Amino acid sequence: MIIARARHPERLLAAVALLAGLAAWIIYLNEGLVLAHYDAKAHLVVARRVIDSLTPGWRQIGAVWLPLPHLIQILPTQIDVFYRSGAFGSLLSIACLAVAVWAMSRLVLSMTGSRLGAVASAALIVVNPNLLYVHVTPMTEPLLLAATLVSVLLLREWLITSSGDRVPSSLGWVLFLTTWTRYEAWPILAGAIGVAAFALWRQGRPLALVVRQTWRLAQWPAAAVVLFLVLSRLTVGAWFVSGGFYERDPTYDAQAVKSLLAIWWGTHRLSGYVIEIVGLTAAAWVVWRAVRNPDESPNLVTVALFAAAALPAYAFYEAHPFRIRYMVPVVTACALFCGVAVGALSGRSDQPPLFELRRSAAALAKADRTGPMKSPATAWLLAMLLIAATLIESPPWSRSSPLLVEAQLDAANSAARQQVTACLAPAYHGEKVLASMGSLAHYMQELSHHGFAIVDFIHEGNGALWELALETGPAPHAGWMLVEEQSEGGDVLAQRIRRHDTFTRGMTKVCEGGGVSLYRRD
Repeated sequence: MIIARARHPERLLAAVALLAGLAAWIIYLNEGLVLAHYDAKAHLVVARRVIDSLTPGWRQIGAVWLPLPHLIQILPTQIDVFYRSGAFGSLLSIACLAVAVWAMSRLVLSMTGSRLGAVASAALIVVNPNLLYVHVTPMTEPLLLAATLVSVLLLREWLITSSGDRVPSSLGWVLFLTTWTRYEAWPILAGAIGVAAFALWRQGRPLALVVRQTWRLAQWPAAAVVLFLVLSRLTVGAWFVSGGFYERDPTYDAQAVKSLLAIWWGTHRLSGYVIEIVGLTAAAWVVWRAVRNPDESPNLVTVALFAAAALPAYAFYEAHPFRIRYMVPVVTACALFCGVAVGALSGRSDQPPLFELRRSAAALAKADRTGPMKSPATAWLLAMLLIAATLIESPPWSRSSPLLVEAQLDAANSAARQQVTACLAPAYHGEKVLASMGSLAHYMQELSHHGFAIVDFIHEGNGALWELALETGPAPHAGWMLVEEQSEGGDVLAQRIRRHDTFTRGMTKVCEGGGVSLYRRD
């Protein structure tokens, strides 16, 4: 077996993941699914508007989404082919798939020394249609997964090899940038740094040293959070935007148990019961071993990946609509620990772990006595069972996978909006179009295929100009107005029309479709 002979199996697995991602991208691109999700289009718009805008500049980065994914794409999205196709964002996500598999495989190898375990964890990512699909889109989840896995990997290595209170700048910058990917990274890093402090204490380090080391770790993500809060305050006038961008769903409103069950349900829908149960069981085993044995306490940081569930649980409790893609980080964590489970059963390979814990012979002997019974045959059986369960419960050839279905929720409306485009595009002669980017960013990206740029729109990012249009009505400022009248109860323009009969004075509705109405100046 090639991987068994490879000197760096994690690199080979990353290369396989890269090829699988490229193949999946070609397939989904041909089927028109790469930009099916409205958020995939909206992320392209946010990156594009930093330069392509009536009011260009850093304020266009916004404050609802964290900035790193958009900062990376600012320049590529100014190239029309990348903006219209999302190609650069897709290639970035595919690269993140390779990095995530590399980091995950390296973690399994360093924790168990098992190449079979590393292969199993990588396979559970690559053959899962939900995880593979999200990694060919310009969404932000791939960057989150790659960054958090690398953060946990580097943090664990630092816990094993560090002796003083210095934190390498490379680790610090990874923690900083990870904080700017998605909000799920915040509880993950908070949990990882918290258990890192416990691991340092369990290793017998003086309390004063533990406090200094923990602070040197925490100051990097803390600085990232503070800078983001300042950015939010300067751009939208609020330190943190926690609502107002979704319609409240009473399904889980203020129901803690039901919100937690939604996480459990969504996770097995994306991966299957077997993956979820084995992953959680292996995580519990890692915690038990790490608490009992100080030498294994650095392994606790890997369990912090499950802290990603805290964000969707809180969101559902606050009446945020259910989104199954919020469970993608939890599914990835389950895949990692399934690999750990396989590795724990298979026993160490002929190669030592990448970062062997520095233990005495007596400590190693004690660990062997307290560890699981090694059974390569059982490990192979478990690996095949996990992969078979994934293929059965989440078949890669299925187009009814939950994440694919969720991504196409706007497909019918997108087709119906072509009626609006057919009215607007032929009659457009350079007049400004008033539209809420909070509701119609995805449609703005669709209109780019008909020659529209972000500079053609007046939207929330234009600040005073947008506020003036809301106060006086669109007619003095724009030749056209697009209004989302259905989704999330209607956008801010639809609500303004309902409250003020005179808002559309000087404008006439000329077309509608897919929940969007088009107004033209008389």
